[in-house]
Amino acid sequence: MSTPAPIGIGALAPLSRPGWVEAGRHLLAGIELAVREVNGTGGIHGRPLELTVRDTAADPQRAEAAVEELAALGMTALVGEYHSVVARAVAARADALGVPFLCSSAVLDALTDRPTDLVARIAPAQSHSWRVFADFLLAAGHRHLAAAVDPSVYWTSGIAVLRSHLAPNGGTVTEWAAADLDPAALADSGATALLLLTSVPDRAAQLVRTLRHDPRLAGLLIGAPAGQPEFSDWAEQLGPDGDAVPFLRYLPAHPTPRQAATEAQLRHHLAAAPSFVAFEGHDTVTALAEALRTHGTDRAHLTAALPHLTAEGTRGTVRFDRVPGIGVHQWAWPPVQVVQRDPSAPDGFRVLHQG
Repeated sequence: MSTPAPIGIGALAPLSRPGWVEAGRHLLAGIELAVREVNGTGGIHGRPLELTVRDTAADPQRAEAAVEELAALGMTALVGEYHSVVARAVAARADALGVPFLCSSAVLDALTDRPTDLVARIAPAQSHSWRVFADFLLAAGHRHLAAAVDPSVYWTSGIAVLRSHLAPNGGTVTEWAAADLDPAALADSGATALLLLTSVPDRAAQLVRTLRHDPRLAGLLIGAPAGQPEFSDWAEQLGPDGDAVPFLRYLPAHPTPRQAATEAQLRHHLAAAPSFVAFEGHDTVTALAEALRTHGTDRAHLTAALPHLTAEGTRGTVRFDRVPGIGVHQWAWPPVQVVQRDPSAPDGFRVLHQG
């Protein structure tokens, strides 16, 4: 008897610098675990999922080349990616080549320039999650913010979200180049909080060290809405300096039974506590497998399935909707939290705000 042909799935993640390597490793761990679970229960109508992984290294051009290679190899779909600018390049090339792409972690609203039926996203849109972060800041009394910014459409978009949400409450956001932020000028600015809007891990860590040990900035809140403190690299580089830095993560207030079981498996595989990014990867493949199971295993049937999909993920029921202003199928919405590292508990976090 012949062996059923596998269903090819291409996975994209930043697995080398300058990408956020730990995020890529967690994303891939979640994807791989979900693939093993699907195959362990018989695959999709007897056909196993077969994963082909490519490293994007946070490089849009490298990612585009990977999409072209994976499409030529006959992948049924693409999954993954963490960096928004890279995911945007992946989405555009996948759309042009007719390959469905389920984006796991990138949040930039404008994931595509035009509406498409070929792209769906598991992560919340930036306009949704960053408004939750702005609500947290307002509730904590922070109306005048500074932002240490690297050049990027992602950070520009995030600042626009913050400004539009803070302005009706008298809030302001002042931008500073992350590469040459002057602590003295920051101390004189009147800002009560500084947001780290940089994609460079070492730069973010150095800024925190500098600001934490400047007595002029003793009362300054340091925040990182993009979630850098989620990862162990942050704690290893900064130690106690990295605590009390609020950030966004996408987990429910109370773990679901499925999340708890998945967390145990991921912890064993990673030899560390899994981040929310690992759960995003797992939920991506869970949703993809359900679409393949219910509608068919070719690209056309998968694309047709996305608007009708209901899949039980680790963090709730995944359904894709059309959200005004967003041109892809969007899970609206995954759970959103503002948290910070808990200095009293290794790998522990304190929930500060629930969106």
